[in-house]
Amino acid sequence: MSVSATSHLSFGGPDPERIRDRLPFLIRRNLTMRGVRAFLESRGCVEVETPCAVPVPGEEVHLLPFQTERETPDGQRQPLFLHTSPEFAMKRIIAATGLPLFQFARVWRNGEASGTHAPEFTMLEWYQPGMPLNGLMDETEALLKAVLPPVVHRNACTLDLSQPFERLSMEEAFRHHAGVDLLPTQGNAQALAHAAGCTLRDGEHWEDLFFRLLLERIEPAIGQTRPTFLTHWPASQAALARKDPTDPRVALRFELYAAGMELANAFEELTDPVEQRQRFTHDRAERQQLYPTRPTWPMDEKLLHALPHMPPCSGIALGFDRLVMLASGARQIQDVLWIQD
Repeated sequence: MSVSATSHLSFGGPDPERIRDRLPFLIRRNLTMRGVRAFLESRGCVEVETPCAVPVPGEEVHLLPFQTERETPDGQRQPLFLHTSPEFAMKRIIAATGLPLFQFARVWRNGEASGTHAPEFTMLEWYQPGMPLNGLMDETEALLKAVLPPVVHRNACTLDLSQPFERLSMEEAFRHHAGVDLLPTQGNAQALAHAAGCTLRDGEHWEDLFFRLLLERIEPAIGQTRPTFLTHWPASQAALARKDPTDPRVALRFELYAAGMELANAFEELTDPVEQRQRFTHDRAERQQLYPTRPTWPMDEKLLHALPHMPPCSGIALGFDRLVMLASGARQIQDVLWIQD
């Protein structure tokens, strides 16, 4: 099905017309979902559903959740949030069952809107107990090749999915595309600025400059002719991932880039509750310092209690709407959403 011919349309008309104009993209969305479900079920994954309104929406420092509340029949009120990821709940199920799981989860992230971001979107998340991160890269590559056309065109990019996906460590990426020996600079913003030949901005910390260089120098250079797995992130940038036992400066994490989009984020999961609590505590302090007026929530004690019971496991969160954009030729995420209010 070729649907790219309508991807230039402006959808400013009445709602029925906007939906009709986008119908080819939306049909492709359904076909892609069926293909993903068949692929994962063929590999033994069990589809689950977890609550959307939760006491703990996540612990990512910079994500802003939507807030709501539950009122009980006797009038008591409990603060709740629309989750930013189903990860915590799915890990509790894995700890209880040991099963490989997947979910097409509706998730919410406030303050985000662009051609590739929607404040409410669909996250495809799956977990494979016993699978190392390299195995999850193999499986993710196989999934994309199963549900996408062999050649994908988006903007100025042409992806040839018949080729093996690129696998590039963060250290290699910074060396090749930014001329920087990254890992020795960790925590030292001035050293990173000097190595990158750039000026440190007022108030800019190492993490800020790391992401600026990632955005300006690395991301435009990868995933242009074939998808790229960007692996082995600095340990400070993987709050839920295990550190690499062969090099504790890095964490067992990858992100997948394709045709100018970040498509997925994956970890070899941390199962040590003591270390996880320490990381959560650090992230909470940073979030409170950066965003003192934002809401707070309790620590997810149920997750921390479950972690010691989890088997070794790798997990991935993939932006399903963005996957549909690649499958259909849509230029913006709004093209592949049934209703936009």
